[in-house]
Amino acid sequence: MLKFQDMAREIGEYDEENDILYVSKTELKQDMKNLAKLAEDICHMGAKQRSQLALNGEIEAALVVADKIKGKHDAFNRNVQFIAKQLNSLDVEALQLQIDIMQNKHGIAEVQHRFYEELRDEIINADNNRIEALISDNAGFDRQRLRQLIRLAGKEVKQQKPGKNYKELFKYLKENVPFKK
Repeated sequence: MLKFQDMAREIGEYDEENDILYVSKTELKQDMKNLAKLAEDICHMGAKQRSQLALNGEIEAALVVADKIKGKHDAFNRNVQFIAKQLNSLDVEALQLQIDIMQNKHGIAEVQHRFYEELRDEIINADNNRIEALISDNAGFDRQRLRQLIRLAGKEVKQQKPGKNYKELFKYLKENVPFKK
């Protein structure tokens, strides 16, 4: 979401000669509607999630008030409008990205799960150099335990019966290898 000055520059309605911005009322209203929607989304978040956002003290105080007046429709809407005005002074795009990441936990968990599955399959079929590189990159590994899990999981895969050790290797990797997107 862009601030109205940036929108005007993007559209080409900025007169650089006279340093005048030409912004229509419709664009301003739409921008404020978007900010109000973001403010309302933040108001409906839990306190724990809101604490993870980069908000200033004035917005946090307004959010405390919003929690108290949620049942009072008109007062709540006025408070949301106030929060929206305060959000205009922040980096709204970064804030929106933080909220999207928090609200899409399932998608992130799925990507993380796929990462560890691919790593597990890779090291089962990998040579000794790849395994040594993995051990040297991550200090938390017990070399003997890792090699034992790889060997036993490899046997299970060859028998086409992935079982206990295959799952145990996944769990061990998840505990000791930091997730990289």
